[in-house]
Amino acid sequence: MAESLCDLTCTPCRGGIDPMGPDEAALQLAGVPGWSLLDEGRRLERRYTFPDFRSALAFVDRVGALAESQGHHPDLALGWGWVTVAWWTHKIGGLHLNDFIMAAKTDSLL
Repeated sequence: MAESLCDLTCTPCRGGIDPMGPDEAALQLAGVPGWSLLDEGRRLERRYTFPDFRSALAFVDRVGALAESQGHHPDLALGWGWVTVAWWTHKIGGLHLNDFIMAAKTDSLL
């Protein structure tokens, strides 16, 4: 049985590698329903909705704790009843498998 993305752990990315190409990113996207590829396939993003600000803020806190535990950090935007999470690997200027792992782990926090 294959491991799901959520079961994997981020591996340190020190740069010096090419980002994932658009075809591979599109294949990986199937493993994280609800997420979108942006910036010509160089960024992964999802908007979550919540019933109030407190719930949205609590989710941001959980995402932050996850990011610290994995050593990989998203861009987060927070508003009343919504949070947008964006993953990409800054050191390579695009997507890496780590970003899809983190997207799956982010979904598991709901």
